[in-house]
Amino acid sequence: MDTSPVRTPHRLDPAGGCPHALNARLLAQGAVAPVELPGGIEGMAVLGHAALKEFLQHPDVAKDARHFAALRAGRIAPGWPLLTFATVQGMTTADGEDHRRLRSLVGRAFTPRRVEELRPRVVDLTDQLLDDLARAAVADDGVADLRRHFALPLPMGVISELLGVEPRFRDRLHHLGDQVVATDIEPAEAVRANRELVAVLDEIATAKGAAPADDLTSALIAARDEGGDRLSHQELIGTLILMIIAGHETTLNLITNAVRALCTHPDQLALVRTGAAGWADVVDETLRWDAPVSYFPFRYPVRDLTVGGTLIPAGTPVLAGYSAAGRDPAAHGPDASRFDVTRPARPDAVRHLSLGHGAHYCLGAPLARLEATVALERLFTRFPALELATPETDPVPHAGFVGNSVRSLPVRPAPVGT
Repeated sequence: MDTSPVRTPHRLDPAGGCPHALNARLLAQGAVAPVELPGGIEGMAVLGHAALKEFLQHPDVAKDARHFAALRAGRIAPGWPLLTFATVQGMTTADGEDHRRLRSLVGRAFTPRRVEELRPRVVDLTDQLLDDLARAAVADDGVADLRRHFALPLPMGVISELLGVEPRFRDRLHHLGDQVVATDIEPAEAVRANRELVAVLDEIATAKGAAPADDLTSALIAARDEGGDRLSHQELIGTLILMIIAGHETTLNLITNAVRALCTHPDQLALVRTGAAGWADVVDETLRWDAPVSYFPFRYPVRDLTVGGTLIPAGTPVLAGYSAAGRDPAAHGPDASRFDVTRPARPDAVRHLSLGHGAHYCLGAPLARLEATVALERLFTRFPALELATPETDPVPHAGFVGNSVRSLPVRPAPVGT
């Protein structure tokens, strides 16, 4: 039964911004908030931890866009900025047996054992990028953009090597991926970016089909070419889109947010240096306190559901409010808004949800944790005096309301004069 008062939908700013103040205001009014998506499309955002956990694993909640009422009704234009989230053919838009089939095709590459085997390569790449960061700082008065020179190329390099994507494609794929998931892009640009991204991935897949190698793309192509119902070409391209975008964007934000948090909370960094907390604790607390994703699209109730006391009509596009749930005082206590790397381990019932929950839990979670942990430990070991080069109030928030980070993070790797 719907017990909530009628609330005016909050219009999500397509340009994005820091989500935390908005999250706190919306969460104070209820665990579920009506929102207005670009184009005047009505949606909901699930913000409270308990409500989000319930929603993410609810049997009457689907990912397949055939349940998206506004899309079925023809109200979604071709250049709608969130269309790819709804219609890309891959595991993030599949349910049931289709989801299990698609996830199994790539799941073996992301088991904890297989990920741990990547550690030496992650360490080597991290050290190379720290050299690049140092050189960039020398070339610019001691200041370098940590996001551009370190946090971005590390996960992009790792996922590209796993997929067998040549270096010449990587910058282009990052740029196109940014456009495809942007919420403030013009319709014509959104259509063009989607078409170009598919064309680039088709080119990569064609080359891999002609000359297979020991990489995940070649394995997926082999599954496609075996026939039957293992993988269609559209699912191949959709899976590559997912792996490339999700495989680097969230880890890029995670590393950036963690460095920013430590630099602005030197007492917390000191706790790590003295052994009172570990780098894995920093990663986990950053995931909770400053989640890499704010509002992730989409899930759709297949029938009218009441979640957190609020009715969500069938077919409503629902955003998972990970950044809000991470600071929900009902789950994380009255100090939920405080960054604390010594925060006691939480029982499963209230463990943060920033990597998802249920059948769609982030497949790349072990890899993201490995990359971020290695990156932070080696960064602060190599540059123990690392500091932000601009005041904390200066960083410009990430564009769009899906991702949560800053557009750049200028740092001084070493004190002036060293």
